[in-house]
Amino acid sequence: MYTNVQSYQVLQRDADDKARVQTSNGKVIELAVGGPYTVGEADHVLVGDLWVLAGQSNMEGIGDLIDEEKPSPFVHSFQSREQWAQAEEPLHWLVESPRLVHHVLWGFDRVPESIPERDPQRVKGTGLGLTFAKERYARTGVPVGLIPSAHGGTSMQQWDPQLRDQGGASLYGALYERVKAVGGRVAGVLWYQGESDCNPEGVEHYHQRMHTLVQSLRSDLNNPDLPFYYVQIGGFISEEGPDGWNGIRELQRTFQHAEPGIAMVSAIDLELDDLIHVGTQGLKRLGRRLADQVDGQRTPDVVSVTPELEQMRIHVTYRPVRGGLRSIGRPAGFSLRTGDGRELPLIHKTTLEGDTATLRLIADALPSDTYLWYGWGLNPYCNITDGADAAIPAFGPWKVS
Repeated sequence: MYTNVQSYQVLQRDADDKARVQTSNGKVIELAVGGPYTVGEADHVLVGDLWVLAGQSNMEGIGDLIDEEKPSPFVHSFQSREQWAQAEEPLHWLVESPRLVHHVLWGFDRVPESIPERDPQRVKGTGLGLTFAKERYARTGVPVGLIPSAHGGTSMQQWDPQLRDQGGASLYGALYERVKAVGGRVAGVLWYQGESDCNPEGVEHYHQRMHTLVQSLRSDLNNPDLPFYYVQIGGFISEEGPDGWNGIRELQRTFQHAEPGIAMVSAIDLELDDLIHVGTQGLKRLGRRLADQVDGQRTPDVVSVTPELEQMRIHVTYRPVRGGLRSIGRPAGFSLRTGDGRELPLIHKTTLEGDTATLRLIADALPSDTYLWYGWGLNPYCNITDGADAAIPAFGPWKVS
């Protein structure tokens, strides 16, 4: 039940596709999915689904503000300044936030006394949330409200749910308080994070920290089945070692199978706008990929690796695959490597047929301790998707001999 409603607010629908609002005179009114409605002094009110956008910079949105997603009257955003408005890029303006943590992370010790003017020359800030929301509305006719809550450069440790009671002085607490401020219920959470955990300590604890995060969100938001959809991290142009990036990607690939209501999309095939941030057009594709997850259209994942060395080939089979595996140009991304990561140049061709990628070899034997990878390294070139543009995820090491 809602009591105080802002203009442009999106009210989370109940199971019967209605939202209840108690007016100032105590009367309860019911609003069906859709709108816009006028509720008391609030106008442009919608009833639909609320989605949290959380994680680090690729969710915050650092794509070039060129050909960015255009607004929709049926997609609104609970802005960083904690006022509802029609959603438009950039969704995150963290300098406007009344939550202390966003300013502390930038090296300040207090929240600004007044909201600064927005920079009209801003050139970066595109994210995936607006495309996701518009895609959901186009498919269902259900309006969407976004709750942007990400912060660039943040690690899983900084998102620790045990810091919830610090409120706006912690990332998790700030997210929780923002959800409470818009009614306390959401349809689900979109998460894009992991780059800051590509180190030995981060890899060691990543699975457990992700599990704790999901369970805490479900408990704190009183929804044991709260959908949690996330992105497997993409590329990084750097001279640092690849082990952390390989490790986090594989942990993200396997975490999606940990329990119901969790699903993953991959960004491994998407171009960057700088050394680490997915570009605007790639973010649009990610938004649509995440929208597919809400429809239950899962990302293809490896179900078997079958060497047929006498025929000098290895079959890699995926499920589920919609419309067959495909690529623009020569399929790329697979490699055979030794246990220490040295590439074995044995694959001369990759062919795609149905749900299977076949790696054609130049030899009928493999050295002992050979491992298969897809998307090894910091910034691999990978280009295989299914017919619905779901990218196959990076994986490895997968022992084949």
